[in-house]
Amino acid sequence: MRPILLTSGEPAGVAPEITLMAWAALRHEPQQTFALIGDAAYWRQRNSGAPIHEITALDQAASCFAEALPVLHRPLAAHPLPGTIHAATAPQVIAAIDEAVELAFAGDISAMVTNPIHKDALYAAGFRHQGHTDYLAHLAAGYGRSVQEVMMLVADDLRTIPVTVHIPLKDVPVQLTAAGIIAQARVTAADLRRYFGIATPRLAFTGLNPHAGENGAMGREEIDIIIPALNQLRHEGYTVIGPLSADTAFHAEARAAYDAILCMYHDQALIPVKTLDFYGGVNVSLGLPFIRTSPDHGTALGIAGRHIANPKSLIAAIRLAARMAAAADV
Repeated sequence: MRPILLTSGEPAGVAPEITLMAWAALRHEPQQTFALIGDAAYWRQRNSGAPIHEITALDQAASCFAEALPVLHRPLAAHPLPGTIHAATAPQVIAAIDEAVELAFAGDISAMVTNPIHKDALYAAGFRHQGHTDYLAHLAAGYGRSVQEVMMLVADDLRTIPVTVHIPLKDVPVQLTAAGIIAQARVTAADLRRYFGIATPRLAFTGLNPHAGENGAMGREEIDIIIPALNQLRHEGYTVIGPLSADTAFHAEARAAYDAILCMYHDQALIPVKTLDFYGGVNVSLGLPFIRTSPDHGTALGIAGRHIANPKSLIAAIRLAARMAAAADV
């Protein structure tokens, strides 16, 4: 059984703590076996000598997982104090992501789960991407794979996709296009079939404006951009619902009518997920040639080292990665 691989993320954040908490919660669930790529000594130091076993190959992870966290040891240039970013570690944070992708293409892992990164720290080291998702797409391109990456957030029975992601709200009407909506819908439907076992995905779409524009009274983006995109998707045979007024699209009865909902901007998609399950939300990258999930939270520098961070989101990300990998192998 190929293990899941966790990347180190920002070492000064809560990743060392929640990784060990996740291992403690999952150590007797062999279907969730995972290994970490990171500094074994630093992880041990941050967790008061917790059981950590250095491995030299990923096929060694399963044999020790019940007794210790398997770690592919990659020493850090510095051991930062909890909560204090150290510039010297940024290249290794990036290198861990690079190696995880390399191992995914080599077929050595079933999925990757990325611990949170601190983008400001990485920008100083030359990182020029919005975040994990587009960086992973960039790396995939280096292996000759052109991809349409899609960010999906998952909480309980809710799956949301922000069509536009990390851009100012004033730029959303400019960057929102029918082609972009269609492309993301196609990827979402394909991966819902492949990884979630949904034979005929039902895709809902929010409007951009209040009340989905009220037939043009509050803006024409629904008429000029969103509705034509949905009509094209219907023509292609997709099951499409919308555009829906975003303020009534996320209650329990509404959620029962769709398998995923594509939202027109970042907060439309993330606020419902974080409200429904603040500690347990998962970020999933669709459209990549490998499985990637992540906890839906940041580095939490303010509480790093205090061992009070909630590991629920990381545990949920590992479990979801394992389910997706099992579905892909069917």
